Formats: sequence, structure tokens, C-alpha cells
Amino acid sequence: MRKEDKNILVDELLVNLNEYSHFYVTEAGGLNAELSSNLRRECFGKEVKMIMVKNTIFKKALEQLEGKYEEIYPTLKGTTAIMFSNTGNVPAKLIKEFSKNNEKPTLKGAYVEESVYVGADQLEALCNIKSKEELLGDVIGLLQSPMKNVVSALSSGGSTIHGLLQTLAEKE
Repeated sequence: MRKEDKNILVDELLVNLNEYSHFYVTEAGGLNAELSSNLRRECFGKEVKMIMVKNTIFKKALEQLEGKYEEIYPTLKGTTAIMFSNTGNVPAKLIKEFSKNNEKPTLKGAYVEESVYVGADQLEALCNIKSKEELLGDVIGLLQSPMKNVVSALSSGGSTIHGLLQTLAEKE
């Protein structure tokens, strides 16, 4: 491969790394055409972009980015597929679900929420990371709970106060 071609591939990877906030490094070698197609279809349905890359080209792309990605470098061996996503836990859940029936893909490493995770044993932890939307939902639920209690107390107490005032008015 010519140097110009490699530079083009590095630039394409840089575009993806800047567009997506999270990426997963996976071992996807050994999948037959049907399984590979099914995996790509699953990725597309969950808004995850999957690209097969050469390890050295991906390493060069990471070296050009700001940030510390050195912990990811040892995972760049064998056949590598990168899964890009804007939701941190979606690729982990996809890998976990797909690998129930298949040996691959397996997790080599990931960059999620500005943290590096290395090794297949980190898959469960990555599945349990809450997305930004889930965290916002939890916070809104927590904020609404006290307000709902106050409103329900006032509305139930309002009828009691009204009945009490009506009784006092009738006594006079």
C-alpha cells in the first residue's frame, strides 16, 4: 500500500474519531460472510459504525489525536474491527448479545466516557455504564419526586380544608 493511500485511510479514521465520542476495539476475525453481514446489520440498526482496520493505521490515527490512548495500543493485534458510537454502552450490549450465539466479536479495548477499558473482562462493566439520556432521566425522576409529593399533599389536603371551612360556615 502506498503512503498516500495510508494517509487517506488515517484521515478517514480521524474523521470518525472526531465524529463519534466513543469507540470499541474488537476482535472480529474468523466471522464468515453471513455472520459478518448480520453483525454489520445489527450495528447499523443501533447507530454503531463498524469498520475493519489495519492496526498500524489505526494507531497512527490515534497518535494524531489529543488525548492519552497508549493503553489501547497493546490491543491492536490480530484482525481488528472498530465500533464507533455516540452512546457509550450500546456497542458493549451489542457485542454481548451477538457473542451469545457466536464466538466473535470479542472486546479487546474501548474508549468510553474519556476512560480506557482493556480486556474482554471489562465488557460487563461497559454494559452497565449509563448513557447520557439514561442519567438525565434518572435526575429528572429524582427532581420530580418531591414535587409530586407536595402537589399530591396539597391537593388531598385542599379538600380537607374546604370541608372544614364549610362545616365552620354552617355552624354559624
